[in-house]
Amino acid sequence: MPGAFLFHLGLPQIPTAAKMPAVTRLFGTDGVRGVANRDLTPELVFSLGRALVAALGGRGRPRIAIGRDTRVSGPMLQAALSAGICSAGADVLRLGVIPTPAVAFLTPLLEAEAGAVISASHNPPEDNGIKFFSADGFKLPDEVEDRVEGLMRDDSAPRALGEDVGRVSDAPEAVERYLDHLVSSAEARLDGMRVVVDCANGAAFRLGPRVLELLGADVEPMHAEGDGAAINVGSGATAPELLGRAVEEMEADAGVAFDGDADRAMFADAEGNVIDGDHVLAACALAMHERGQLPEETVVVTVMANLGLRRAMAAAGITVIETQVGDRYVLEEMRRRGATLGGEQSGHVIFLEQATTGDGLLTAVRFLSLARRKGASLKELTSVLRRYPQVLENVPATDPRAAAAGPALSDAVRRAEQELEGRGRVLVRASGTEPLVRIMVEAETEEEARRHADALSEVARSAS
Repeated sequence: MPGAFLFHLGLPQIPTAAKMPAVTRLFGTDGVRGVANRDLTPELVFSLGRALVAALGGRGRPRIAIGRDTRVSGPMLQAALSAGICSAGADVLRLGVIPTPAVAFLTPLLEAEAGAVISASHNPPEDNGIKFFSADGFKLPDEVEDRVEGLMRDDSAPRALGEDVGRVSDAPEAVERYLDHLVSSAEARLDGMRVVVDCANGAAFRLGPRVLELLGADVEPMHAEGDGAAINVGSGATAPELLGRAVEEMEADAGVAFDGDADRAMFADAEGNVIDGDHVLAACALAMHERGQLPEETVVVTVMANLGLRRAMAAAGITVIETQVGDRYVLEEMRRRGATLGGEQSGHVIFLEQATTGDGLLTAVRFLSLARRKGASLKELTSVLRRYPQVLENVPATDPRAAAAGPALSDAVRRAEQELEGRGRVLVRASGTEPLVRIMVEAETEEEARRHADALSEVARSAS
């Protein structure tokens, strides 16, 4: 299947870690991903585990906390990763099926030297991935990832012998600490609120409904069977329209949909309207601003954030800082600026005072409890944002970077921007994961946005 991360990074199938070729970085912007057992093999994952322990250094017997989503390949890859870690003399704490942000939260609480998540987030069921967190719960620094790759290439990680071989134990009680954290983050209880929860058959299939029930909500779960063969298939945060229809049909007050590893959340109001990350950021930013709880009066977003979000923030005197697409870049800029709120349109929202990464369950708790505290429906809460129609086009290109920066497309973008005269926005960028030029146009009407997007797409195709 095209689009797997190991493939777009230029890595061939790796039969053993010792034969790993010296090519581009193994780690992408969100760990290592590929088709399980073809790209992401047990041999590769074993080598990753050994190299991680060696790269972390330190003395004594380190501990690594491991969580996973529901994918069929998860137990296989967890066994391989655990074996590699134990081979290098470190212990493994298995957290079971648990959201990615829960691993980030629990790693420092369990005094582990690192955390690992076996998940491919919103990718299809056949994919899987490995993501690591440092002892502080933040993403593993690039320099440590580089050390891991170097150790894998020369197969120089140590091998423990005898009683120095690591041990594997389970820490199922740790999940209660995460749930306590989520419940304590609520601004109000949810008693009487009927909420549809789409778990995408992923990592939140138990905890998503449970945390809202602990807060008093009447929960209607969907895709909550934990079927790893169906994770993200026509469900969850990547199919929010389905959630909207379910909310309408069940006459619920609200709906929330998580993706496979539950680091993002999308919502639906009582009328079935989809509420994305821009809406959540706008509502939460204004509420924090009103209460004097928005440091630097700043919110960090990506270039994909809707023009309506920027205008709503400007009207309230809140500064909007842009980054390139990716929650990793949002988090880096938040830490650099001293901001505590940021996120993406896709549903990644980071509340930095309570989490070290995007957390879909925390976002659900914060957003739904904000509505309850204000005595408002989700539609009323998000009315602060007038969303501009946004049209997205993906144009195949042999060399996306060259096509996106070419003179013909650049001239066409300038003409479109002049015609929009500040009433819209154009964004053209090369995809970082696929051979595509991505074109986004915002305008005051769908028709105008579509007209410009079609014209720019035609230029991009001619230049490719």
